Amino acid sequence: MKTLIVLALAGLGAQLVDGSLGMAYGVTSTTLLLAFGTNPAAASATVHFAEIGTSLMSGVAHWRFGNVDWKVVAKVGFPGAIGAFVGAHVLSSLSTEVAAPVMSLILLSLGVYLVVRFTLRGIDRRNLGKPARKRFLAPLGLVAGFVDATGGGGWGPVGTPALLASGRMEPRKVIGSIDTSEFLVALAASLGFLIALGSQGINFLWALGLLAGGLVAAPIAAWLVHHVPPRMLGSLVGGMIILTNSRTLLRSDWIDASDPVRYAVYAVIYAVWAAAVVHSYRQYRRDRAQESADALAAEAARLAEDGAGRHAIPPADAADVADLERSIGAGRPSAPQD
Repeated sequence: MKTLIVLALAGLGAQLVDGSLGMAYGVTSTTLLLAFGTNPAAASATVHFAEIGTSLMSGVAHWRFGNVDWKVVAKVGFPGAIGAFVGAHVLSSLSTEVAAPVMSLILLSLGVYLVVRFTLRGIDRRNLGKPARKRFLAPLGLVAGFVDATGGGGWGPVGTPALLASGRMEPRKVIGSIDTSEFLVALAASLGFLIALGSQGINFLWALGLLAGGLVAAPIAAWLVHHVPPRMLGSLVGGMIILTNSRTLLRSDWIDASDPVRYAVYAVIYAVWAAAVVHSYRQYRRDRAQESADALAAEAARLAEDGAGRHAIPPADAADVADLERSIGAGRPSAPQD
């Protein structure tokens, strides 16, 4: 029972992150199952079975909030399903001794990507509104689906940043579309694992625990996508994934590091992780202040244009400026550079 409660809480936290960032449910959940000593293929299979329910609920919630582009879902989701089915067979054919470090290496790489992506980079909005191209979406889905099945996660970490980097979609629609299409990927991966492993290779009780927490979090995450600073959340999650999978690799037969070496590596990871989180938070506050100032200037210019030709607009006093700043700065800006 204690394990199920831990899994439910992990599923809740992972889905809150995934629904807000468009990534990290599978990476976070699989990392936890590997820490429990689960076989890598069984861990990925268990997580993907849970994701069938969580991604379906998340897709419905994002659709209700208007966060889904169905054309993108179709163009990236079906190739992603093919890649996930193939990836499930590849992972199932590897021995546990080989698969465990391989999966940890993939997860570690994704964790590093998350930290770098959300700590250092913003979003290029120059192509915002242009349709995403099929010749870009199909290969992206194929690769992301394969990585997702073999690494126990990766659909979001590969797909979401690629679509964000294209600058052709609003961030909320990127997240909503990737989360919705993940249903097809999870379904195909689960089918591939069932064929390759059989039902005895999957812990359905653990999948149920992850699913229960994820179902609770899915609608909350779809709402939070408008309010939570993704830069800071991405740095937090990425650091946790790096730390956990570094421990697995350092203790594996590949490295088998001594205690002093392991502790020194952990200390460096903690220091870099803390610095990344602090930097992400400061950058988020700086971006938000800049966008509020830009909005204030644009509103003042609009008011000046409206008054031109009719009557002169008296200069705003301190109270007027304060009122305008409060109205613009209330809540999070609608499109911050996350």
